[in-house]
Amino acid sequence: MKFLTGLLAAVLLIAGMGASHAVVRIADDRGGRIGTYVDRYQDLRQSGDTVIIDGLCASACTIVLGAIPRDRICVTSNATLGFHAAWDFGTNGRAVTNSEATQMLYAMYPSQVKRWIAHRGGLTPHMLFLRGRQLQAMYKPCYLDAQALANRPLRRSSPPAEDLESARGQLLH
Repeated sequence: MKFLTGLLAAVLLIAGMGASHAVVRIADDRGGRIGTYVDRYQDLRQSGDTVIIDGLCASACTIVLGAIPRDRICVTSNATLGFHAAWDFGTNGRAVTNSEATQMLYAMYPSQVKRWIAHRGGLTPHMLFLRGRQLQAMYKPCYLDAQALANRPLRRSSPPAEDLESARGQLLH
C-alpha cells in the first residue's frame, strides 16, 4: 500500500512538472545586436515562459516588449527600460544611426510604448528611460513585488504617546 501511495505521488509530481512554465528574469541587460535578441525572444515566446523585468533592460533588450505577450511580462519596482535609435559603426568607426533598423525596432513595440516614446521626441541617439509609475501603468507588477507592497506595514508619523511611555519604561528596567 505504501508503495502504491508513493508511486501515485511520484506520478502526480512528474505530471505537474510538465505543466509548469519557467520564469526568465531580466536584471542587467544593456542590449546588443538586434538579430540576436529577435532570435532569443522568438524561442522565449514559444516556450510559454514568463518574463520578469527586475532591473535594466536597455537597447535591443527592449525587443522583449514586442516579442512576448504583455500578459507574460511583469515589472518590479527596480525595472528600467532604456530606448534609443539603432546604430551601426560608420566608416570612421563612429556610431551612425541606422534609420531602417530604428523604424523596424520602433514597429516592434506595443502601442502604449510607442506613444510614450513619441511624446519624448522619438528614438534618437540619446537614451530614454521608462521606469517607475509610468512603466507600472503599462505592465503588471510582478507577484512578489506586489505581495511585498501589500504586506508592508502602514507607517504612522509617530507612535502614540502610550507606546512611547511603555517603551521608555522597558528601557529603564
